[in-house]
Amino acid sequence: MNRISAARLTAALDVARRQLLAERVAAGHWTGQLSTSALSTATAVSAWSLVRDRGGRTAELERAIRSGIGYLASHVNQDGGWGDTDRSYSNIATTMLVQAAFRLAGMDDQHPGLVARAAEFIARQGDLAGLRRRYGRDKTFAVPILTNRALAGLVSWRDVPPLPFELACLPQRFYRFVRLPVVSYAIPALVAIGQARFFHDPPGWPWMRWLRRMSVAPSLRVLQAMQPDSGGYLEAAPLTSFVVMSLASTGRADHPVVQSGVRFLLDSVRPDGSLPIDTNLATWTTTLAIIGLSAAGQDVAKLDCLDWLLSCQHRFRHPFTGADPGGWGWSDLSGAVPDADDTPGALLALAAWRDARSCRPEDRARISEAAGAGLRWLVALQNRDGGWPTFCRGWGRLPFDRSGADLTAHALRAFAAWRDHPMAATTRHSVRRGFRFLGRQQRPDGSWVPLWFGNQDHPAEENPVYGTAKVLLAYACWSDRTSASVLCGIDWLCNMQNQDGSWGAGGELVDSAGRPAAGSIEETALAVEALLSFADHPAAARAGWRGVAWLIERVEDGRFVEASPIGFYFAKLWYYERLYPVLFTVAALARATHSLADQSRLSQAPSSSRLSIV
Repeated sequence: MNRISAARLTAALDVARRQLLAERVAAGHWTGQLSTSALSTATAVSAWSLVRDRGGRTAELERAIRSGIGYLASHVNQDGGWGDTDRSYSNIATTMLVQAAFRLAGMDDQHPGLVARAAEFIARQGDLAGLRRRYGRDKTFAVPILTNRALAGLVSWRDVPPLPFELACLPQRFYRFVRLPVVSYAIPALVAIGQARFFHDPPGWPWMRWLRRMSVAPSLRVLQAMQPDSGGYLEAAPLTSFVVMSLASTGRADHPVVQSGVRFLLDSVRPDGSLPIDTNLATWTTTLAIIGLSAAGQDVAKLDCLDWLLSCQHRFRHPFTGADPGGWGWSDLSGAVPDADDTPGALLALAAWRDARSCRPEDRARISEAAGAGLRWLVALQNRDGGWPTFCRGWGRLPFDRSGADLTAHALRAFAAWRDHPMAATTRHSVRRGFRFLGRQQRPDGSWVPLWFGNQDHPAEENPVYGTAKVLLAYACWSDRTSASVLCGIDWLCNMQNQDGSWGAGGELVDSAGRPAAGSIEETALAVEALLSFADHPAAARAGWRGVAWLIERVEDGRFVEASPIGFYFAKLWYYERLYPVLFTVAALARATHSLADQSRLSQAPSSSRLSIV
């Protein structure tokens, strides 16, 4: 155990566990808190300013605009740019949005130095060419940024690619066949921004002008049907802001979609004037908490949040993506959409609840019914390549619509947790296909890259530590522990450990200032949990226990609550979640407390008792 006493480990786990339990809200679940975001704040300021300038001036809007500008002015980085969060490096996208926000708010003259330095930063990054390099062929975020800048008079409308908003008039089942230039969850942006581009700079061809003119009203009805009760598309401030500013710029500031979106944005403002990237990840953080606490020996059936978790399961076809009933989204709020990461998380949490000591028989019956619907939903979502996408089957052309190794691994873990369910026979073929997908996705160096998480110190902003850990956890549920994929993944993860025992961007990588990239609580905890799931592998055990020692020190000095920006939202928007380091630490230390017993059990178990994926 790398000279770690059992008492010290137990004490650290107890501290982390109590910290996590203290984070519950009055209703019994966890809400967490997403990082404040300069990007979200800037887009909201632009949206409010355009509504204000087109007849929507109110004292509340004025206060929000001034407060948002105040936040942005006080959170600029030393290089003159802005990052997505207050812990993020400057990037061209966020800095462009902030520059546009100052212009549209009419506050350029009040902050001339900031505005000038922002322009210099953008020029150093290559301006429009630099923006295109960042996003490549994916127009999901590049076109909204250019639209925002065109509305601010910073670029010509001819620099904004027109979006075929008329395609939104087609039935949803045809969306994946018409090669839309945006990802599946950006249809509201396609409609609103496409219409703004059309109104401000109509196409030269008469037949195209006629087609788009005829499509304005029906596509706007699609936009309205997709808007949730909260007013926030995906509960996301940037997406909602782009819809609001685009429609407001065409003289429709009083349209119900705009008014509802403005209300959502105002409701999202924090005391310092900022907005988060999304409202919250309540379902996601709650399921992670249940899973971790269960592993730590907590009788989770006494937590009194089962009704809440079951209520988060979507019971009807979703108007936003057309998803069938049965899945879970990241939040209990109306703007959440069922997806292939939160649904496996909910299934794993329900399995932990089912196995809890005090779970009542009637609750087990409800849990089993919900799990059956969730398993069916996951099976139906699997792509033809054997992997799982986030929201919609068959959208594989753009980055965040393709199958992901992290999503696939999570689905496979959920299937393992419910292998005795009546639905298990239906999942077996999906499991085999899923592992074949993971085999093809493993890189030559042994790592896997996730879809929805990154590391800003990694040269490609990827997070192979997260991806490899998540995939190894799936293999630990099902596979022969000596398969080539597993051994290569373990070796890669061990080799990426920092000298101090932590994990971060990996090995010898350095950050943007040329310093060794520091390890994070989140990545170290995930690596520990994965490696100690293979504690019978000597290298995995050694590296895992070195990581445990590092984590315990962070718990003892109180730094285990420090969150890092490892989250990707759509189109590489960074975030961090305040609960992630605590959640992941509990899971890792719980795994450590059982590691020796697990290793003994596995070494004594006959090989026939292990599940097979072939």
